[in-house]
Amino acid sequence: RDVRAAVADTNLPAGVYAEVGGEYETARAARTRLLGLGVVALAGIFVLLVLDFGTPRLAAVTLVNVPLAFVGGIAGVLLGTGGRMSLGAIVGFVTVFGITIRNGIVLVAHFQQVAAERGGALDVATLVEAAADRLAPILMTALVTGIALLPLLALGGRPGGEIEHPMAAVIVGGLITSTLLNLFVVPVWYGRAATR
Repeated sequence: RDVRAAVADTNLPAGVYAEVGGEYETARAARTRLLGLGVVALAGIFVLLVLDFGTPRLAAVTLVNVPLAFVGGIAGVLLGTGGRMSLGAIVGFVTVFGITIRNGIVLVAHFQQVAAERGGALDVATLVEAAADRLAPILMTALVTGIALLPLLALGGRPGGEIEHPMAAVIVGGLITSTLLNLFVVPVWYGRAATR
C-alpha cells in the first residue's frame, strides 16, 4: 500500500508509467483466484450432497464442519504465523475444509444407514452410539494427517518453509477444532434436521 501510494503521488513524464508487480502481485492474484475457486467448490459440494442425501438440510449439516474447521484454522494462523494470511495458509484452509467435509459425510451417511436399518428417526442414545461407531475412522484421519504435518510445524522457521509452515498450522488447528466439535455438533444438528 505504501509503494502504491508513493507511486500514485509521483509525477511521471509523458510516456512513462509505473506499475507495481512482481512476487507480491502474483501472490495476491493467486490468493484471489484460490478463494474464488474455493467458494465455487463449496457450492458444488453442497449441490452434490443435496443430490446424494436427498435434502438440503442434511447437506447443510455436513457442511457445518466448515465453520468448525475455520475456527481452528484462524487459531493456527494467529499462533503459527503471527496472524499473517499467506498463500500457504489459504491452501491449508482448502485442505482442512475437504478433510472436515469428508468427516461430516462419514457421520451423516452412517446416521442415515442406522436410521434405515431401524426404520425411523434416531433417538439421542442411538445418535451417540452411531457417532461412537465412526469415532475411529474420523480420529484416524485427523491423527494421521496431523502427525504427518508435525515436522513442517517444528521446522517452520527454516528457509523454504514460507508456504509449508502456514499451511501445516492451519490444517492442524482446523483438524483439532473440527474433529472435536464434529463428534458433538453434527449428531445434534442431524437429530434436529432429521425430525423436521
